[in-house]
Amino acid sequence: MTGTQGPLAGRKEWIGLGVLLLPILLVSMDMTVMYFALPQLSQELAPTSAQQLWVIDIYAFVLAGLLLTMGSLGDRIGRRRLLLIGAAAFGASSAMAAYATSAEMLILARAVQGIGGATLMPSTLALIRNMFHDEKQRRSAIAVWSAGMSAGTALGPLLSGVMLSQFWWGSVFLINVPVMLLLLVVAPKLLPEYRDTSASKFDTLSGLLSLAAVLPIIYGIKKLAMDGLGAVPVAAIAVGLVFGALFVGRQRRSPHALLDISLFRNRGFSGSIMVNLVAIFAMVGFSVFTTQYLELVLGYSALKAALWLIPGTVAVVLVIPVATALVRKVHPAYVIAGAFVLAFVGFMVLLRLPTDDGLPVLLTGVILFSAGLAVVVTLITDLVVASAPPEAAGTASATLQTGQEFGGALGIAILGTVGTAVYRGFVSDHAPAGLPGEAKDAAQETLGGALAATRELPADLGAALLRVVREAFTDSVHIAAVTAGGVMLLGALVSVALLRGVRRPQQPAADGTHTPQDGTVLVPER
Repeated sequence: MTGTQGPLAGRKEWIGLGVLLLPILLVSMDMTVMYFALPQLSQELAPTSAQQLWVIDIYAFVLAGLLLTMGSLGDRIGRRRLLLIGAAAFGASSAMAAYATSAEMLILARAVQGIGGATLMPSTLALIRNMFHDEKQRRSAIAVWSAGMSAGTALGPLLSGVMLSQFWWGSVFLINVPVMLLLLVVAPKLLPEYRDTSASKFDTLSGLLSLAAVLPIIYGIKKLAMDGLGAVPVAAIAVGLVFGALFVGRQRRSPHALLDISLFRNRGFSGSIMVNLVAIFAMVGFSVFTTQYLELVLGYSALKAALWLIPGTVAVVLVIPVATALVRKVHPAYVIAGAFVLAFVGFMVLLRLPTDDGLPVLLTGVILFSAGLAVVVTLITDLVVASAPPEAAGTASATLQTGQEFGGALGIAILGTVGTAVYRGFVSDHAPAGLPGEAKDAAQETLGGALAATRELPADLGAALLRVVREAFTDSVHIAAVTAGGVMLLGALVSVALLRGVRRPQQPAADGTHTPQDGTVLVPER
C-alpha cells in the first residue's frame, strides 16, 4: 500500500522535531514524579489527606479540562506562540512548585503546570502536522513523538527516584526549568509558526463549557475508582454530562465554535478517537496492577520497580518503527487490529503470573501488551492528525488527547473496581483463623493496608495473612488481565470495522499551504 506524497521536510524540520520532544518528555514525566516525592514533601509541608490527593490529581485534572480550549486557541493565535506561552507557564510553575512553602502553594503551582501542559500537548502534534506534509515522513515523526511520550512516562519514576536519593523533593520539579528555558530560546529559530487566518474569534463561553464538562466527569470517574459507587462521584459525572450536552449544543449553533462537530462525521477521525480510547483504557488501567505487583507482592523498592519496567519502554521504542514501515504496505486498520491481538496475547500471558518469583512472566506480558498498545496509539495518532484539515490540527490533537484522559480514567475505574472486588472476596473467604477484626478490615481494604497490618500481628499469623493477601492480589491481576484482554479483542474488531474504509487524506500544495473545502487558507509564517 503506497503512501501519498507531499513536500519533503528538510534538516530544519527534523531538528525542530527534536525540539518538540522536550516538552513532551517533561509533560509526561510530570504525570508520575509526584508518587516518589510525596513522602518527603508530606514531612515538610504537612498537607492534609485531602490536600495530598489534590497535589497528585490537580495537574491531570486541569490538563484534561483545558486541552480542547488550548488546542482551538492555538489554531487561532498560532501554534508556536501557544507553545512558547505554555513553556513559560510550565517553567515558572515548576520553579514555584520546587520552592513551595505550603501545601496550598504547591497545589496552585501544580494547577498552573496543568495549564502549561494543556498548551504544550496539542501544540506539539499540530506543529508536526504542519511541518511534515509527506505521509511517510509525518508517520515517522509521530512515531518519534509517541516514543518520546512513552519514554517520559517511564523515566518519571526513575528520574525522580534518582533525584530524591541525592537532593530535596523540589528537585523533581526544578529540572523542568532549564529545559523550558532552552525551548524558549531555540523554538523561535527552529519551529515555524502556523495559524488559521480565516478562524473566527475565540468563543470564551465554549471554553468554559468544555472545562465544566470534562473536569467533573474525570473527577467523578476517579472518585468511583477510589471510593466505589457513591452520591458524590455520580453527581459529578451527571453535572459533567449536562455541561457536555450544553457544550455540544453550542458547537452546533455558534458561528465561533470551539470544536467543529463535523469532524466526527469523518470515519477516520471519529473511529480513531474511539479506538484510541480503548487502547489507553488498558494501558493506563493495568499499569496500577503492574507497579503494585512489583512493589507489594515481590517486595521491590519503587526505584527497583521502575527499573524493571524499562524493558517494556525499550520494546515500545523498537516496535514502533517496524509498525510504521509495515503500514506502507498493509492498511493501518489491519496493523492496528494485529497490534491489539499482540496486546491480547500479553494479557493472556499474565494469567500464568504466580504469587512468588513472577518477574519473568510479568516482564513477558508487559513487553507484549506495551508493544501492541504503543503501535495502536502511534498509528491512531497519525490517522487523527491526517484526517483533520491542517487548519484544525490543534483542535483535532486536543480532542484525541482529551479522549486519552477519559480512557485512562475509565481504565483505572473499571479494571480497578474489578480487581478490588476479586481481592476483597478472596481475603474475606481465606483470611486465617484468629485474625483480629481490625486487621481483617485493613487487609480487605488494600494490599498496602494488609502489609501494614501484618507487622502488628504475631509472626505466624502475620505470615499466614501475608500469603493470603498476596494470593488475593495475584488473583485480582488475573481477572483484570482477562478483562483487559477481552477489551483488546473488542478493539481489534472495532478497528477493522471502523477504519478499513478510511481513505488517504488530501495532501498540501508544494508551498506548504492547504486549501480546505471552504476556501480558507492556512498560512505558514516563517
